[in-house]
Amino acid sequence: MTAAHHTSSSAAPLKGVRVLTLALNLPGPAAVMRLQAMGAKCTKLEPLAPQGMSTADPMGIYKPAAYEVMHQGLKVLQADLKSERGQVALHKQLAHTDVLITSFRPSALVKLGLAWKNLHKRYPALCVVSIVGAPGERAEEAGHDLTYQADSGLVNGLEMPASLYADMGGSLFATEAVLQALLLRQRPGRTQGKGVFHEVALCDASTYLALPRAWGLTVPSGDVGGAHAGYKVYPCKNGRVALAALEPHFAVRLCEAAGLPKQAATQMHKRSTHEAIAKFLASQTRAQLDKLASSKDIPLHTLPR
Repeated sequence: MTAAHHTSSSAAPLKGVRVLTLALNLPGPAAVMRLQAMGAKCTKLEPLAPQGMSTADPMGIYKPAAYEVMHQGLKVLQADLKSERGQVALHKQLAHTDVLITSFRPSALVKLGLAWKNLHKRYPALCVVSIVGAPGERAEEAGHDLTYQADSGLVNGLEMPASLYADMGGSLFATEAVLQALLLRQRPGRTQGKGVFHEVALCDASTYLALPRAWGLTVPSGDVGGAHAGYKVYPCKNGRVALAALEPHFAVRLCEAAGLPKQAATQMHKRSTHEAIAKFLASQTRAQLDKLASSKDIPLHTLPR
């Protein structure tokens, strides 16, 4: 299911807003996918594709299926921005653009004539959202989703993260930045009618997503990190079960179903409670647990092994 399926076309809040994106890979295109779902008219200007290929976007090369999802319904143009012809194509689009999204390092933007100071002088109403790896003075540093997650404390042991959290969080930050820019441009006062600039750092997005861990919630000693017997992943008879009986009323129902004494619901951090619930779940099939969740209103989701 794409993001477009989550927003009614009759409630398109960004209808009439024109977005031009130069951003490649994942954060920018994912943000544009959401902006399109909100009704924005989006155009992407990519570098010229290598011979024999349809796109120069790395995502389109190493994961075409993901590229297709994010670019569904998107008008894609190609140009060499380092050439005079490419610059003409770029500025032809900018003349009719409300928001420009980029994902180049600041030094690259300067070389392409896309520094904020230059753009704002030439297109006073244009808003710019610049996606970078790290904020401020660190924006020139090389990095990727994995390094930003590592910087935020989200990389454990030698296991790879389950998802590209910095990139996807960054795409949401970029979407939010577009909305902020448009609101500021409409607000009465010194910004009314004038474009604004927002820098979005993937490192900041990763740090934001890591806040529950920084607060101690998802570390092993935290209630949603495995310390609470009602909030864990357990094996069951023919698979696994993600159990989320965290609140007291859910814990009571869980303990009743497992045949535990009533006071066990107030002792969810004790090893004996963990062991008893683990033993009960190990004796149940996925079908039995799915039925239990429905009949007793217990939050859980069964999974294959």
